[in-house]
Amino acid sequence: MNAETLLLIALLSPGVASLLILLTGRYPNLRESVTILASIVSFLAIIPLSREVMKAPVEVTLFHIAPGLDLAFRVDAFGMIFAITSSSLWILVSVYSIGYMRALNEHAQTRFYFSFAVAIFSAFGIAFSKNLLTFYIFYELLTICTYPLVAHEETPEAISGGRRYLAYLLPSGAALLVALAITYWLTGTTDFQAGGFLNGPAEILRVLFIIYLLGFVKAAYMPLHSWLPTAMVAPTPVSALLHAVAVVKAGVFGVIRVVYYVYGPDLASSLNLGAILAIIAGFTMIVANILAIGEDNLKRRIAYSTINQLSFILVGAAMLNPLAFAGAIMHIPFHGYMKITLFLCAGAIAVISGKDRVSQLDGLGRAMPVTFAAFSIGAFGMSGLPPVAGFISKWYIALGTISAGNLLALATILIASLLDVVYFFPIIKNAFFREPDGQYDERGRLYHLYMVLPLALTAIFSVILFLNPDILNIFELARIAVIDVWGGGI
Repeated sequence: MNAETLLLIALLSPGVASLLILLTGRYPNLRESVTILASIVSFLAIIPLSREVMKAPVEVTLFHIAPGLDLAFRVDAFGMIFAITSSSLWILVSVYSIGYMRALNEHAQTRFYFSFAVAIFSAFGIAFSKNLLTFYIFYELLTICTYPLVAHEETPEAISGGRRYLAYLLPSGAALLVALAITYWLTGTTDFQAGGFLNGPAEILRVLFIIYLLGFVKAAYMPLHSWLPTAMVAPTPVSALLHAVAVVKAGVFGVIRVVYYVYGPDLASSLNLGAILAIIAGFTMIVANILAIGEDNLKRRIAYSTINQLSFILVGAAMLNPLAFAGAIMHIPFHGYMKITLFLCAGAIAVISGKDRVSQLDGLGRAMPVTFAAFSIGAFGMSGLPPVAGFISKWYIALGTISAGNLLALATILIASLLDVVYFFPIIKNAFFREPDGQYDERGRLYHLYMVLPLALTAIFSVILFLNPDILNIFELARIAVIDVWGGGI
């Protein structure tokens, strides 16, 4: 099977699945089988595609619109890292969703699975985009299809969270469209190019960069972040989608695309854009962690951790050197596995014990040892501690700050990692070493395995990625992405 066919299979599988989900909605077992089958098909197409991409980028053009404007896909090493992350995690979240949604007897499950499949379709489209136009189309589709997921519960709180979600992300999409138009006006093209292609007056390019940042509010940097914690009113599988699989990763993915494939590191350095990005990200890291320390709702605490970890990726991008760039793009999948572990644990705790507050978790580690062992692994990774994959990507980012001579950035990421310990480790200690604060009724016992097995696997894989970071070709793809941008290795 040639590379172009693999690309189309990977891309179209979730899109076709979304339609089949609507058609099979009256038959839950069949509907969910379609979801899992599509996730496996996408993954099985993406892994051999990644090996083809390591030889050369793979390209497919669907429509020619105007000179320099095409609806086209081009899979390079960086995009493949995002696609591998989304496809592999989709399998596990699909299994988890069965247990979660059935245990709680959630309503509108067909709508849930349909919207989820369209969101993965959008994520693949973002990962495979050849140019800003294609990227923009799928980026906006991702916003629209995830709104029903955020507002899924249809409670006043859920509707309010969904409205805030759109209030931030729809104007952000408009900003991205403006940035796209200015880029096309300046250069006559929107095609991504490793090392950048943009040119024009310095003042315009600096303003354009700010517009791009406003277009990537999905990266959840402060102060444009509040949509993310409020979106935690959504079901836990949606939280996993928002934080680990697609939405926020699309934001930081877009920032890196613009910095390294639109501007290029040389132009970005001459315009001091790295300093702008580093200041925003450094501020976000520290403040998000401080807010996490005071947050008692478990999912919201993990959400503030996401805001912090996304800014680790942005700091890596801001250093404008190969080491930090490699660390930033590896942190996309590594964070994905660690963060999805934390959210799946939070969901399992809430479903099984009915507890969703940090202050309620005393002694639960004894009753739910697998879940809290997995949570501990995710917490270690968030803190950048071995033997979890987060250590590797944070190590490269730290080396990149040293290579850039930016000791302030180094100090910021070290302090942020220490704060990760401050708000995660007490949860672990209290869960395992304190007496339970009361009895609880286990709910949905029939579906516990559907939830516990995926979170155990994501935790185990977070460790495997530390032991062998190239198990999904991630390290090699990161090395190739560095070569693409700089012409040399790491």
